[in-house]
Amino acid sequence: MAADTKNPENANDIVKSKNFIYEIIDEDLKTKKWDVNICTRFPPEPNGYLHIGHAKSICLNSGIARDYSGKFNLRFDDTNPEKEEQEYVDSIIEDVKWLGGNFEDRILYASDYFDKMYTWAIDLIKKGKAYVCDLNADEIRETRGTLTEPGKPSPYRNRSVEENLSLFEKMRNGEFPDGSKTLRAKIDMASPNFNLRDPIMYRILHDEHHRQGNKWCIYPTYDWAHGLEDSIENVTHSICTLEFENHRPLYDWFLNELGIFHPQQIEFARLNLTYTVMSKRKLLQLVKENYVDGWDDPRMPTVSGFRRRGYTPEAIRNFAEIIGVAKRDALTDIALLEYAIRDDLNKHAQRVMAVLHPLKVTITNYNGEEVLDAVNNPEDAGMGSRKVPFSNEIFIEQSDFIENPPKGYHRLIPGGEVRLRYAYIIKCEEVIKNEKGEVVELRCTYDKETKSGSGTSTKKVKGTIHWVSAKQALNIEVRLYDRLFTVEAPDAGKEKNFLDFLNPGSCEIIPNALVEPFIKGSKPGARFQFERHGYFCVDTKYTTSEKLVFNRTVTLKDSWGKTK
Repeated sequence: MAADTKNPENANDIVKSKNFIYEIIDEDLKTKKWDVNICTRFPPEPNGYLHIGHAKSICLNSGIARDYSGKFNLRFDDTNPEKEEQEYVDSIIEDVKWLGGNFEDRILYASDYFDKMYTWAIDLIKKGKAYVCDLNADEIRETRGTLTEPGKPSPYRNRSVEENLSLFEKMRNGEFPDGSKTLRAKIDMASPNFNLRDPIMYRILHDEHHRQGNKWCIYPTYDWAHGLEDSIENVTHSICTLEFENHRPLYDWFLNELGIFHPQQIEFARLNLTYTVMSKRKLLQLVKENYVDGWDDPRMPTVSGFRRRGYTPEAIRNFAEIIGVAKRDALTDIALLEYAIRDDLNKHAQRVMAVLHPLKVTITNYNGEEVLDAVNNPEDAGMGSRKVPFSNEIFIEQSDFIENPPKGYHRLIPGGEVRLRYAYIIKCEEVIKNEKGEVVELRCTYDKETKSGSGTSTKKVKGTIHWVSAKQALNIEVRLYDRLFTVEAPDAGKEKNFLDFLNPGSCEIIPNALVEPFIKGSKPGARFQFERHGYFCVDTKYTTSEKLVFNRTVTLKDSWGKTK
């Protein structure tokens, strides 16, 4: 059951139920369709980093294997050496592990099956079901026909089995240049399904493979390789996104012609997220052209970017559960993902006070120093409390003081009173300005009878603000991230380039924010709630032994920028 993607606050009201894929598997088990254990797989191409759409697939496939006590394979579809790199392989393994995909020791590669695929291709040639074609890519495209007209058979379609076997062996041995020949399946050039109009099985590519080296100069296409990989691994349910629905007849045709183990391909709707692009090509362009700070930029929809930003695997898995598995594509509001992250961090993140834009406050009638008790997480009493230093010089947020306040403003004003979180009520007695007329300091008095939690005062004020002690506060760098694009569907229109919708304010760097000393020594990846500002994570890339750098993970409410 899918969530109301436009109303994330209703997410807790969703009743979790089995999706249609689970219903198919239940029926298969009931009819004893399989004589092997349930087996799923995640088959990424190592030509980029994984994004949130891949995360949904990982959660779905690994969850099925878990729920049915089956197996979940991580298998790389490494059939295109032009675009594949070991860097991508390593990042994918890390991401799948982080998300909780339990593939045990099964890290598999399509390239390990190349010899077997080659043998099966020879079997089809011998059956008269495949032939070597000399048409180039443009010529093949031109002869495929249209939606209303059948394709034109290749002039090489009726080569003899012997000639095809000889030519295919020469292709394998590297005797022909790139693009000069292909191996095509002989199916039906008049089929209403374009995928059955003699699809390409192998193309010539003299390029070194990241695992196979120069062993091969012909490489299988996805359509030819995918079903064979599933069959070799005894995958029972080959779960794909909807764009592969029209490819399923071809998937079935190859397996039926070869007479080998035949998994069932099932399609589901891919994840489309607002204010996001999910195309690997476009994400690569953002990286290569330096619009972002690498694949793990916290503004990117990549798993590594989310991890660096402070998202938790538990929250992403919950998000995948909330949005459910559907049969039709839809656009999911990014607010739902933010809700899932916020909901998880609210339960587990340590609270601290931080001041992003400091304004000095001197408490003129306070002498000495003391430590105050502060709650670490009101959602979890087991997290206990911490000690917060207090002195006569503190810093508050600049936005927590206004000389001429609007109606309904309940923070500090000239002559007004406000409570300091976990501390005392103070009153603004004097406003100090520089030569430009800018407020640079407030001089206040405190009421010693109003210590938080003392129970000795009945005095009440409407506003409570956070603060840090000037002497003990730590200087940190804070990065406030907003959405990378300014429109919901940046790649939907043809009249504009998706880059035209980049948000110029998607990253605001605050070099000298202040935070209470409790966080000193925090490790990269540690998560906190900066009270009233949002949830933050110690950056794993730029944090040094001299200075902590924090990325804002998500705001406290379902809108961005309001707490800046």
